[in-house]
Amino acid sequence: MVKTPPQYLTIPRLENGDKLTRYEFERRYKATPDMRKAELIEGIVYIMPAAVRFRSHGQPHGWMLTWLGTYEAATPGVALGVEPTVRLDLDNEPQPDAVLLITPEAGGQTRLSEDDYIEGAPELVVEIAASSVAIDLHAKKQAYRRNGVKEYIVWQVQEQKLSWFYLEQGEYLELVADDDGIMRSRVFPGLWLAVAELLAGNMQTVLTVVQTGLQSAEHQAFVNKSTH
Repeated sequence: MVKTPPQYLTIPRLENGDKLTRYEFERRYKATPDMRKAELIEGIVYIMPAAVRFRSHGQPHGWMLTWLGTYEAATPGVALGVEPTVRLDLDNEPQPDAVLLITPEAGGQTRLSEDDYIEGAPELVVEIAASSVAIDLHAKKQAYRRNGVKEYIVWQVQEQKLSWFYLEQGEYLELVADDDGIMRSRVFPGLWLAVAELLAGNMQTVLTVVQTGLQSAEHQAFVNKSTH
């Protein structure tokens, strides 16, 4: 009887810097069960470290999810995802820190595959980056822009800066806060962010501001449109 070698001996391990197609990336990823997180960005494999620092990633990530989760809970037709695999195109399969999307049933631009992965460009992507030199503001930003991610938030933790980009005629422009220091989403009406308060960790104020956005006429109109 001929013995079949175990799968891990026949499929190469996923390695940082590999240049692969999305199909081959997925094949190797599935055959590497001890891999915590890996992304394919512009055809290059990036493997994330297993350890996650608290103040520079874990805590800011939690704050962003609290803000987005508050919006999702009050807004039918939208869905929040944490580090989901996104099949963006043939050369890109990121795992963003968070996505907020309009569901396909409500007219969104993504769909779920038969094996339960996001296919297409989520309306909003959030990444927590160490600094402005991170891949999030370069190759990944380019891939998101080209594929039609409508809004892209990058929190550069070390520099205490948050950049919110919106897609305008194929280019990313930076969203500017109003006189009260509040940024307002152009895609998700009522998704308001008190930027300085978020950066300072004043989550009570952040949640008060987004609750105000949820009471706005523009949010109510968005909900009415999503539910009819």
